[in-house]
Amino acid sequence: MAKAKTFNPDDYIKPGVHSTGEPNLYLLISTVGNNARSWTFRYYREGKTNVLGLGPLHTVTFNEAKVKALELRRWLLEGKDPKIELSKRKLAAVAKLTFDQCVTQYIAAKSPEWSNPKHIKQWSATLATYASPVIGAMPVDQVETSHLLKILNPIWATKTETATRVRQRIEAVLAYAKSLKLRDGDNPAAWEDHLKNLLALPSTLKKVKHHPSLPWQQMPAFIAALRQREGQAAKAIELLILCANRSIEVRGAEWKEFDLEAKTWTIPGERMKAGIEHTVPLSPAALELLKGLSRHEGTDFLFPSAKKTMLSDMTLSALVRGMNDGESGPTWTDAKGQAIVVHGFRSSFRVWAAEATNIPREVAEHALAHQLPDAVEAAYQRSTLPVQRARLMAEWSAWATSKPGTVVPMRTTEAA
Repeated sequence: MAKAKTFNPDDYIKPGVHSTGEPNLYLLISTVGNNARSWTFRYYREGKTNVLGLGPLHTVTFNEAKVKALELRRWLLEGKDPKIELSKRKLAAVAKLTFDQCVTQYIAAKSPEWSNPKHIKQWSATLATYASPVIGAMPVDQVETSHLLKILNPIWATKTETATRVRQRIEAVLAYAKSLKLRDGDNPAAWEDHLKNLLALPSTLKKVKHHPSLPWQQMPAFIAALRQREGQAAKAIELLILCANRSIEVRGAEWKEFDLEAKTWTIPGERMKAGIEHTVPLSPAALELLKGLSRHEGTDFLFPSAKKTMLSDMTLSALVRGMNDGESGPTWTDAKGQAIVVHGFRSSFRVWAAEATNIPREVAEHALAHQLPDAVEAAYQRSTLPVQRARLMAEWSAWATSKPGTVVPMRTTEAA
């Protein structure tokens, strides 16, 4: 039997479509110009002939064209349209965003709903510090669980709160990428049914640090002594005590957050430990303090530093330490004789609420912006506590600013 002749494109010079002997693969010689030659893949689908170009002869050899044609035939055997599959591949090639590029796009898309510009910086800084060194330059569709563990394991036990934010933000970026069809499959940063099985529960890692706190019975005397001090730090600490705030909540306070007519202070989630916006009912004493403050040019901070920036935590701490620099030892101590710190004033408020009032636990917890463990209970309490919280803060402020030596008013607030 005669051996089949091997196809040689150089044997063909006549314009037209020439079979190569390979299924669906043809050599096309143009009828115009210099009779350019190129490879085409022809197939019949849905009642019509389709033609796909595989490249010109001078850059694609016959063997290379056969390899390309083989892949297209496999798609046909799988019931797929090669034209559609090639389009998907081109789109995917164009859309091979890196993780860092996807972060930039995500922030651009979502930032209009973020009220505080600082939130954008926090997002960028957190991911740039912890995620980018590992996955920043990686195509977003290649991020896997192993990469997440490489990012999180070094900080999960030592910087649990930060690590949790990093995980949440990576999860959001990867979910965004999937919505744009830039990646498939499950989210490797998901907590439930995934990383929860690989990492220790954050709640088991958080070590509660007990800050030395002033016995609440001594608060009137402390406030009186505090008012003998001048400067922004003293006023900031007084507001912190009256509103039972954390340091960052007061140091970052801006005038736009206050509605003095409505007697409320709305703290954005970016400054709250739980990341959730918190509204503080302003007591008469807090309102009086606020109305006595002067506004500063060039800044919206209530308590700006000399450089018009946010006061540092050390500034507040230094003032309290200075009030304890007596020759005979610290004046203001906790029950164990330890010098008090700024972060302990919230404990003073919480113990006062438990010992000197009949207020339900949930009211005090919300006043401190603590999250209730049960989501249903938390939602219910949020809708029913504003009046009770306002009354609680008014009573606390009245006690804290009362004349030193005042008889302790026990159990004054009625339960709801």
